[in-house]
Amino acid sequence: MTETPAEPRSRWSPWSLHGDGRSVTPGDVVHPGERLSWPRTVGVGVQHVVAMFGATFTVPLITGFPPATTLFFSGVGTLLFLLITGNRLPSYLGSSFAFIAPVLVAKTDGGIGPALGGIVVAGAALAAVGLVVQLAGARWIDALMPPVVTGAIVALIGLNLAPVAWDGGGSGTGVKAQPLIAVLTLAAILLATVAFRGFAARLSILLGVVVGWLVAAALGGLDPKAVDGLRKAAWIGLPEFHAPSFSLRATVLVIPVILVLIAENAGHVKAVAAMTGRNLDRDMGRAFLGDGLATMLAGSGGGSGTTTYAENIGVMAATRVYSTAAYWVAGLAAVLLGLSPKFGALILTVPAGVLGGATTALYGLIAVLGARIWIENRVDFHDPVNLMTAAVALIVGAANYTLTSGELSFNGIALGTAAALAVHHGMRLVARLRAPTPSS
Repeated sequence: MTETPAEPRSRWSPWSLHGDGRSVTPGDVVHPGERLSWPRTVGVGVQHVVAMFGATFTVPLITGFPPATTLFFSGVGTLLFLLITGNRLPSYLGSSFAFIAPVLVAKTDGGIGPALGGIVVAGAALAAVGLVVQLAGARWIDALMPPVVTGAIVALIGLNLAPVAWDGGGSGTGVKAQPLIAVLTLAAILLATVAFRGFAARLSILLGVVVGWLVAAALGGLDPKAVDGLRKAAWIGLPEFHAPSFSLRATVLVIPVILVLIAENAGHVKAVAAMTGRNLDRDMGRAFLGDGLATMLAGSGGGSGTTTYAENIGVMAATRVYSTAAYWVAGLAAVLLGLSPKFGALILTVPAGVLGGATTALYGLIAVLGARIWIENRVDFHDPVNLMTAAVALIVGAANYTLTSGELSFNGIALGTAAALAVHHGMRLVARLRAPTPSS
């Protein structure tokens, strides 16, 4: 029985790429500070691009942001994140779905500008949290947002977005616009999820969108103006940049999203730590800071807010390659794709029905992810505090409760988030106050 030769593995940093001559056997773990040979590293990096692509370009399609600009800033943000975390935390920063609902509402104040301003402020707030965590430690995050609260916030975002999947929030970009194409797109997504195995199954959303696009093209469902724009677009050029403007209402709408970003970033750090067998709590603050600055940068130029991507954790789990070198490849590839107007124009040709079918699955997955957080953390719903925390928050978010005070307006995500925090901590406080004092 012949032995498989070891694969050269090198210590690396973006400033010094000279290896130490060690080797890795097939299936061995490649840690963040190491890399495989560059051809193999590029191959893994391309997989990360494919993994993040479907979700990252779906967000700007729904919100009306320039897709190429969002892709460009996701690549730049990923590179910035790697620098801030000192190449110790492998992660790709893609478009965050948590921004969709508040951004859609904020855009009614005057277009993309106010929404971008809200994204910038949310990024600044997350960066500030990162600095505090880096100085004070991460335990207070767990105390403020236990799993029952985190799960409720994530779930209510998915439920709050449900009407957008149907009619695009009144914009005609949902199932209602092209029901047949939407149903066929959703069917393709479901079929790809179970028909394919391994990594291909992880691309079910992207494959479903491609199938839906082809069906729409065959049935004459593509927008002629978008197709004409694709023909005229240049192959190489700068993406479409937009400047933010700031309003108090848009800021109030978007700012609650940082609670979701905190939960996502903390979960990412914990997941990578579990996979690599290393304690990465000391990098938690840097992760918040990196994502916050990347979100600020994206909002300053016309891109969607960013977050660490679970899709790319799946790639790492499948390959056991946690090398940050692969993420540098992925980030650079996204930047190059963002510099192709032709590519951005192609994304804009995706028809309304395809978006409706894809978002039906995506928004449902967000809602179910909240339940998954409860299950994985064994949240006890026999406890009335946990039960009421989830119950109240979900209904406030799903029904899109709205509170208006003067020019300010708070939507279901903001109020649902506030409800989850207030109900949980308020009920816990009352329970503690009425608890019998042990006799001396």
